[in-house]
Amino acid sequence: MPPGEHLVVEHDALELLAGRGIEGDRFLDFKDDYKGQITFIDLAVVKAVQFHAMNPALPASSFRRNVVVEGVDLNALIGKRFRLDGLLLEGSQECSPCHWMDEACGTPGTEKLMKGRGGLRCRILESGILHKGEVRFEQIT
Repeated sequence: MPPGEHLVVEHDALELLAGRGIEGDRFLDFKDDYKGQITFIDLAVVKAVQFHAMNPALPASSFRRNVVVEGVDLNALIGKRFRLDGLLLEGSQECSPCHWMDEACGTPGTEKLMKGRGGLRCRILESGILHKGEVRFEQIT
């Protein structure tokens, strides 16, 4: 399916499956050692794109990331292990924006605006439930 044709559903909790992905996600068991078992984007980036697009109602789901976080330097977690609410994750690489971001957000220049802050791809190292709302963050390495 082309980008944008997959249903986006907001959840109060996500079941993370170690080495596999998120229960019910289209990338669950996508391939062995997949670097994007879960993806994160910073709320500040979402707000910057909303401002750029002059569309404060632009949903965070437009970015096709699994989880929106606030107050965490996502790029600093590339190659690092960390815990969110006790669940062990490993930052594998930047979730680089592509040309599709301009279309998804309805504004030319969105891909350029997001360059270097498109989010974080991670491997899930321990299974468990990640709940919506304020969570504990702890960097391990």
